[in-house]
Amino acid sequence: MRYTCRACLSSWNMLYIYNISIALYNFMPYIQYMKPRRIYNRIAMLRSERGTSRKELAEVIGVNFQTVGYLEREEYNPSLDLAMRISDYFELPITLIFATEPMRPLSQELLEHRSREGQKP
Repeated sequence: MRYTCRACLSSWNMLYIYNISIALYNFMPYIQYMKPRRIYNRIAMLRSERGTSRKELAEVIGVNFQTVGYLEREEYNPSLDLAMRISDYFELPITLIFATEPMRPLSQELLEHRSREGQKP
């Protein structure tokens, strides 16, 4: 049976941990952190068009009603799964509900679409 000094063992462990922490500290400048992007959405408008309350929408998509409020105020970015559940509920593509740039009013987009098609507004 091999006997080791507990004090020596703990000092070796501390030295090992110290060396790892120094190596990680030196490596930190090379690690790039991904800056979170703001996700804009039309949830409030779509919900009001359909006469759905936050609570009703939350029950259908499986979240707390406060989460819907955070999403509408753009204080929370949805996961891909949650964005897909919202898209399924409104039966619209994700790109019509969510965007990484501020969304223009739908009336403005409709006018531009009509002018491109040659229709009168």
